[in-house]
Amino acid sequence: MCGIVGYIGKRDVAPLLLEGLQRLEYRGYDSAGIVITSPKSAGLRMVKAKGRVRDLEAKVPARFKGTTGIAHTRWATHGAPSDVNAHPHLSADNKVAVVHNGIIDNASELRKKLEADGVEFLSETDTEVLTHLIARSQAETLEEKVRQALRLVEGTYGIAVMHADFPDRIVVARNGSPVVLGIGEKEMFVASDVAALVAHTRQIVTLDDGEMATLKADDFRTYTTEGTRTTAEPTTVEWEAESYDMGGHDTYMHKEIHEQADAVDRVLRGRIDDRFSTVHLGGLNLDAREARQIRRVKILGCGTSYHAGMIGAQMIEELARIPADAEPASEFRYRNAVVDPDTLYVAVSQSGETYDVLAAVQELRRKGARVFGIVNVVGSAIARESDAGIYVHAGPEVCVVSTKCFTNTTVAFALLALHLGRTRDLSVRDGKRIIEGLRKLPQQISEILKQEEEIKKLAEQFADARSMLFIGRVRGYPVAREASLKLKEVSYIHAEAYPASELKHGPLALIEPALPTVAIVPDDDLLEKNRAAMEEIKARSGKILAVAHQEQEKADHTIVVPKNEDELDPILMGIPLQLLAYHTALALGRDIDKPRNLAKSVTVE
Repeated sequence: MCGIVGYIGKRDVAPLLLEGLQRLEYRGYDSAGIVITSPKSAGLRMVKAKGRVRDLEAKVPARFKGTTGIAHTRWATHGAPSDVNAHPHLSADNKVAVVHNGIIDNASELRKKLEADGVEFLSETDTEVLTHLIARSQAETLEEKVRQALRLVEGTYGIAVMHADFPDRIVVARNGSPVVLGIGEKEMFVASDVAALVAHTRQIVTLDDGEMATLKADDFRTYTTEGTRTTAEPTTVEWEAESYDMGGHDTYMHKEIHEQADAVDRVLRGRIDDRFSTVHLGGLNLDAREARQIRRVKILGCGTSYHAGMIGAQMIEELARIPADAEPASEFRYRNAVVDPDTLYVAVSQSGETYDVLAAVQELRRKGARVFGIVNVVGSAIARESDAGIYVHAGPEVCVVSTKCFTNTTVAFALLALHLGRTRDLSVRDGKRIIEGLRKLPQQISEILKQEEEIKKLAEQFADARSMLFIGRVRGYPVAREASLKLKEVSYIHAEAYPASELKHGPLALIEPALPTVAIVPDDDLLEKNRAAMEEIKARSGKILAVAHQEQEKADHTIVVPKNEDELDPILMGIPLQLLAYHTALALGRDIDKPRNLAKSVTVE
């Protein structure tokens, strides 16, 4: 979480940093701050504010000039949102300024030692510990001061540091939290996300864990935390600044829902092999013999990515006939799981930086497992740590709640399942059938989105609900899980997802007219079973909204979704429920792109 942006060059720095913070606000938005200097000025000048970036901007004085600066927008971990707890943090002598993403695990211990030495703390944050450690270092260079401080800390960090005695540079470091350098013409940028950089440069360098960098206006150099120089070659970002604009929509969530047809077309483009009724996945580095040696697939993700993994596991079992399951990465990494050499582990993350997933990948690699990544961000940490993988090419997703990236991830799993299936026992005929289904997806998504006005009217009816139940069987259950999460995230209505087959084993006690149920009812071999579940709900005066391929007699309302192949139907059935969550939140006046207590990229535990 949290957003970092920094600049050193000749331009007036404050407007650049504030613009960068606006682009990063989806990573955290409870407080923000900025500190600037220039070679001609005396010392550092700082402004901080609780609230959004606009609240910070309102506090910045008119004559707040400089050519070097760092800024931060926060998602609170240590200490409640406040002006004092906002970053940057200054040392007691006002010479050192630090912005920090991540968590310093031994902050309490270090704080006690510093307080015993007479250091007075102003904030409740772990970051202020790092600021004082740097300020108290007797090293002669800023780089060495930062290195000495980092040797004392345990935990994760992405940091940017300024020092009044070294106004010609910014020093940055990374361990478990992203840091990206932007290479300009006699100017340099740093950020925690390329979103803050693409308006100014598309040439970037992504730091690795344990790596640092010094930025000057006309140069940069990278090195390890031990001081050994590293070689960093800039790469070109494929996304442009316009990709981060709303494009005429009122919210990013609405824009991103409506981008899904084009996004799915991108993830399919160039990957279908009609000759052999399979797909090309060049990033997998997996030949047919290796694919046939896989005995199990374990998928690891968090939140929406976990739900995409549940759908993926079902497709892999159905098409490739390989045992597969999905598990929250946050649980897997703590349960001392048995790591099997014949198992393919698949790590899923929209940002490619999700800390729990990244930590699981690193532990699996340490134990010799083969790990594939399915991520959206090229060059992200999970992409670099994985043995191979698939980029989902959803494009930038700015809204905190994921929509198009979820859909593209499920399509990427369909590609993986088809690839594995065709190297094993999936017939040419079935391969062609799945390919035809994949090609239908963009047009079918467009058809679903044309129902928005009808879905909006339904959402307005549900806005008064205090709780909702989502049910589905087998293919429908992960869809119910994801739809329930979307509603919770963006509308704050309590929602629970349950297998429809489990209703009579407890949840049926909840059914009453005041508890609406959303039933996922694909037209597959479980259609009659799902209808029987709706019958149980109606018998107890429950209200039902069905998402189905045909009108459902037992439902009070039905959203009809185009039929695809049975295996691919879950990809489509969640899309109208994204619109349902969106319009329910809109009716309730929620802050849709920035829901309370949440941030986009979860880079802390």
